[in-house]
Amino acid sequence: MELYLLRYFLAVVETGSFTKAAGACLITQPTLSAGIKRLEDQIGVALFIRNNKRVSLTTAGARFLPRAKAILHEVNMASAEIAQTDQADVLRLGVLQTLPSAFVARLLAGFSAAHPGIRFDLFDGTEQELLNRLDERGIDFALSLRRVEDDTSIALFEEGYQLALSRQHRLAAERIIRGEDLANESMIVRSRCEVLSETSRHFTDRNVRPPLVYRTAQDERALSMVGAGVGITVMPESYTAPDVVRIPMQGFNPRRTVALFLPRFSLPQRLQNSAEAFTGFTKPFYRRG
Repeated sequence: MELYLLRYFLAVVETGSFTKAAGACLITQPTLSAGIKRLEDQIGVALFIRNNKRVSLTTAGARFLPRAKAILHEVNMASAEIAQTDQADVLRLGVLQTLPSAFVARLLAGFSAAHPGIRFDLFDGTEQELLNRLDERGIDFALSLRRVEDDTSIALFEEGYQLALSRQHRLAAERIIRGEDLANESMIVRSRCEVLSETSRHFTDRNVRPPLVYRTAQDERALSMVGAGVGITVMPESYTAPDVVRIPMQGFNPRRTVALFLPRFSLPQRLQNSAEAFTGFTKPFYRRG
C-alpha cells in the first residue's frame, strides 16, 4: 500500500470533497479519484459514499481512518528521527497562510541570532491543516489562530481587521469608513480570510454589493494589488506596505489571536532544549517588538 494513497484518503476526509482534496494535494481530481479507487481495490471495500453535495465515509472507511492516521504518524516519526541523526537541530514550524511573512521573518531572524545552531523547516497551511500536522507529528510547532484558551498554545498578540486602500485612493485620508461608502469600490477577495463571511455579511446588512475584481489565496499578492490601485480589501492590521493605508471600517470589529501552538507529543531528547529555547524566545517576542 503506497503512502501517497493514504495521504489522498486523509485529504478527502479532511475536506469532504474530491475537488478540494485534489487541490490540497496539488494534483488533478481524476488523479486523486484514481488513487482512491486503487486504495479501495487494495483494501477490498468502498471507503467513501459519494454524492453531489459532500463525500462521507462508509462504515469500513470510518474504521480505516484511525489506522491510516497511525501509519502516517509512524512514518513521519521515523523520517524525523532518521533525519535528526545526521543534521543540526531542526525544528519543524507550521505557519498559518494568513500571517504576514514579515512577522515570521522577524521572529526567526531574532531567534537565529540568539541561537545560531538551530534551524527550521517551514510548512504553510490553513488552521485545520496545521492542527492535523501537529496531531500527526508532521510539525513540532505552529503559528496559527487561537480559538480556545487552553494549555496547547501560547497567545502572542491580538489584532483586528481594517480596510486596505492605495495611498492614492479617494478615501485614503479618512479616519473611519462606512460600508455604504464602498458600494462602487472594486473589491479584492482574500480567499483564505478567516472573517470572509463576516465581511460579506457586513456589506449585505447595509445593502452594499462592492464589485469583486480579483480573488487570491496569497495575502501578500492581495496587498500588492491594493497598492497598485487595483482595488481594496479587508486584512488583519499586521499587514502593511509603504503604498497602502489602513483605515477602520465603521461597525466592523472582528479580532483574532495569533498563538504559538506547542508540540502535541514528547520530542526526541536531542530537540527538547531547542524546543524550550524557541518557546521561551517566542513567548515575549511580540511584546518586545
